[in-house]
Amino acid sequence: MRSALALLPLLALAACGGGGNDSAPVTSESPVAAVAPPAGTSWLDKVTRTADGFMQGNPNAPIKLLEYGSRTCPTCGRFAAEGVEPLRQKYISTGRVSYEFRDFLVHGAPDFALALLNQCAPTEAFFNMLDQMYANQPQFAQRLQELEQSSPQLIEQYQQLPPPEAAARFADALGLVEFVKQRGIPEARARQCLTDQKLIQDIARVNGAATTEHGVNGTPTFFVNGQKIEASSWPQVEAALQAAGAR
Repeated sequence: MRSALALLPLLALAACGGGGNDSAPVTSESPVAAVAPPAGTSWLDKVTRTADGFMQGNPNAPIKLLEYGSRTCPTCGRFAAEGVEPLRQKYISTGRVSYEFRDFLVHGAPDFALALLNQCAPTEAFFNMLDQMYANQPQFAQRLQELEQSSPQLIEQYQQLPPPEAAARFADALGLVEFVKQRGIPEARARQCLTDQKLIQDIARVNGAATTEHGVNGTPTFFVNGQKIEASSWPQVEAALQAAGAR
């Protein structure tokens, strides 16, 4: 996995807010029918760990929305704040649309630390933790800025470390271990996840495949039914979903 880990340098990996392209939208002439969840359940409670990420909603939904995102990317944070709730209430809850999130790291080790700690949560709690990480994105950014100003030599020292070790250092320096601890993940478990070789290799593999196989070069990058769409905001994503029949 050394070649995959080489895709995770500590400096910026790709652009934030630059993941779209000019692909033609997926279109459907007729609306896609709603799909009822199993009796006594809600599609919003259905969270599945996929081969490359985490999916919320009907695993067999006729319209599949995929996001490659970064928890340190402000454009992703804006989509989380403005788009995720209407996405869930208007589309995922109907069974028409499923939503998969895959990690694409754009800001090196701090991004890596957040990804590892998010995946440390139980599968059913992944999106709840993701929501809270996005909600606290400004605080994380402020802490990083303060660290860069007060201890630039420490940042430089971390940048010389292998990415997984650097991620663990940043997790402590930015209070990320304490953050997830306050949200139900025991400290020992969090620290174990920061050094979990399988998690590390899986995130590296997903990042590598995103770049080499799927043409991802920034975040957020969205796909509808496997086709990359030109979108970085909720209105653009919603328009693509409706064009695909989610109306």
